[in-house]
Amino acid sequence: MTGLIAERYLTPGVRAKVASLLAGDSSGLTRTAGIADEATWADKFRDSDRDTDQVHYRQTRAWHYVDVELDRPDVDAACFGHPALTPGSRASEGPAEDCILDKIEEFRRELRSTATPPNERLRALQFLLHLVGDLHQPLHAADDHDRGGNDLLVKTASHRGGNLHYYWDTVFVERLGSSAVDAAERLMAGISDEQRREWSSGSPADWARQSFEIARLTAYGRLPRPAADDTPRPSRGVLLLDAAYEREAELTVELQLRRAGLRLAQLLNDALR
Repeated sequence: MTGLIAERYLTPGVRAKVASLLAGDSSGLTRTAGIADEATWADKFRDSDRDTDQVHYRQTRAWHYVDVELDRPDVDAACFGHPALTPGSRASEGPAEDCILDKIEEFRRELRSTATPPNERLRALQFLLHLVGDLHQPLHAADDHDRGGNDLLVKTASHRGGNLHYYWDTVFVERLGSSAVDAAERLMAGISDEQRREWSSGSPADWARQSFEIARLTAYGRLPRPAADDTPRPSRGVLLLDAAYEREAELTVELQLRRAGLRLAQLLNDALR
């Protein structure tokens, strides 16, 4: 959906450049070379050897998030001290301990530069299509010593249990509809000109701060509090999300998808103009 929304707001010239770059994808990891399918490429690449030697998995898994702790917000620590690329190396080559903020900036520079080799420019675009969306998932930008909600079990009255990260990654998104195209069209119809101007601004660091606050106030902040509130969350058993939490989460997901699509479009328009 992020890719579909972004595609609508690309300038015609940039849309053509994006399509031309993506046409060079011979990895076979996505169903088509369209922007919507290619927006899933980074996950598929990461997981492509997860059950074997895990080279891609170990190299790129940390690039999808910035685990800023709620009780001690420290972006520098969450970004592993912002390691510099080895001189002469490409952004796609590492380092493994790097965060989503640094990778977005590195890939954006590569995409902008016509001196970047074609294969690396394609790789930069593929990562950007995915990572900008990831940054707008609140639990990719915050952590409560539970791996961004992966260690916190929850359930709802209508859905089987799972971890909190899964609910924000998948469950609340799927409730927008079975068709990503239809859901994206509905989301775009709700974007005003004023919102488009407001949301098509800021830096990845600004977007991360916004996602962190949403996680702090909503994704974590609205969780039911068990009687033994001093018990570490991963040890609290399964938390039942009530209807009010579900509704606020769904509205938040809609908002963040709209923002992500517009910001991805702005980033690509700036890099490829």
